Order: sequence, then C-alpha cells, then structure tokens
Amino acid sequence: MKITKMHGTGNDFILINNLEEQLPADNLAELARELCHRRLSVGADGLILADKPKEYGDIRMVFYNADGSRGEMCGNGARCLARFAYDLGLVQEKMDLETLAGPVGAERISQESYRVRLPNPSIIKPVDLHLDSHLIEAYYVELGDPGVPHLCVELGDLETRSEEELFKYGRKLRYHPDLPKGANVNFYQQLSAGHYLEKTYERGVEDFTMACGTGSASVALAIQTINKQLQSQAIRLRVPGGELMIESQWNDDVVQSVDLIGPTKIVFDGILHNHHQLEEK
Repeated sequence: MKITKMHGTGNDFILINNLEEQLPADNLAELARELCHRRLSVGADGLILADKPKEYGDIRMVFYNADGSRGEMCGNGARCLARFAYDLGLVQEKMDLETLAGPVGAERISQESYRVRLPNPSIIKPVDLHLDSHLIEAYYVELGDPGVPHLCVELGDLETRSEEELFKYGRKLRYHPDLPKGANVNFYQQLSAGHYLEKTYERGVEDFTMACGTGSASVALAIQTINKQLQSQAIRLRVPGGELMIESQWNDDVVQSVDLIGPTKIVFDGILHNHHQLEEK
C-alpha cells in the first residue's frame, strides 16, 4: 500500500490515494489507530484518504483522527490533501473538496503554499465555563454544519506557562460537561497588532499538536468578533510548527468567508507492507 507522510506547520498526516487503493470503509478506523501510533508504526496526527466524491467537488476528504474517531474536517489536513491530489494529477490548481463539514475550496499558491476556504462558522458565541472553582470566559466556535468544535481561550501568559500545566488545563476543558461534543481547546495570546501566539489541545489526538488549522481560524474569528475593527485585517498566528495566516470577509458582523493559508511539506513517500512495516523509497 502506497502512503505519503506530510505535514502542514507540523500538523502531520498519513495520506492515501483511495481511488487507487480501494480500502474498505469498515477497516479505516482501525487502520488510522494503527498507522498513527508514533512508537509502533508511522506516527501522525491523523489519516487522510483522497477518495471519489459522493455528492460534489473534485475529491472527497476522508479524515480520521489518531484515535480512530472520524473527523468532520481538518484545515491543515485539507491543505495537505490539496497538494497531494494536485501532485498526483487528480485535480487542477483550484479545486473543491467534499468533507463532512461541507464544501472546502482549495488553491495552489506555490509548490508548498496552499490556501483553503474553510466552511463558514455555524456558531460563534461567548461561553462561561466553571472549572475548579474558577470562571473561564471563552468563545465557542464551530466551523461548518455539522461543525468542528473549538473552544478559544485567551491567556495573557500563554508564552510562559509550562507544558504540564497547559496539558492539564486543556484536557479538563476538552472534556468539560457543558460541551456535549467535546472541543478542540485553542489557547491564544496577543503578541502585537494582528499577531497572536496559539496552542491547541486537539480532540481525537488528546494532546497538543504543532498546529490546528481550524483552531487558528476559530481563534481569528473569535478575536474579530470581540474587536470588530480587526474584521478587515488578516490575522497572523504563530503556532509551534510555524505560522499560519487567516483571511476573512465580513458583512454586518456576519462571516462571509474564511481562508487558511500556510505551507505544506512532504516528509516521505513509502510502501506499507501488511500494515506493519514501512519501506522508504
């Protein structure tokens, strides 16, 4: 079985051309858990299959988290899939991806840089959560419908907080009883005008990841909801794996479009034997 390992700002994925491999859907959750294990197999934040569209678009994105759960969509994964599909000659420089969260437009900017137009948010709202006798003021954002859930929490000292403390905090919020779907937890801190630090505890990975595209977009939209003067500006987000840019269009405080822009990298192409052993080309 041919696989490609890619990452978008450190958010890494195993990609498979299922138009060629024809893997049965019943085995994909188990395959994701197996291949994404970082000690026993290839290791990744998720598994992505390029498949035949069912309803619309040029290619269908089938996305599984590392724990085998099905994900609605993944922003950085969509950018990686766009490059993967383009490099295979499956799509043109502009393409439409079919995802569980809705249509996602994608565009090749350069060999490594890709833009994806994410589903518009179905929910942007302030939430107050009680945690360990503290009141947490945050924003809850879902991109698409059914949406990818994100909890955006501003921390003025994010840059200096320990990884251990952030992990405990992120895990508690990810499973907060007031969030029925759970949530990806996105902590952010302003660095300068229009420039923010962002770290994500990712649902399905159950740990912090190097980047989360839909999380960065959710943070940008939450910031622009709080400060309407920023709605006409691009928001830059520094994540552990690099930097992402969010460009959005608003009309009367309603989001008309939200674009995620950033780099993609091919780590390797390989052949997987019996789902247990990898040979690099």
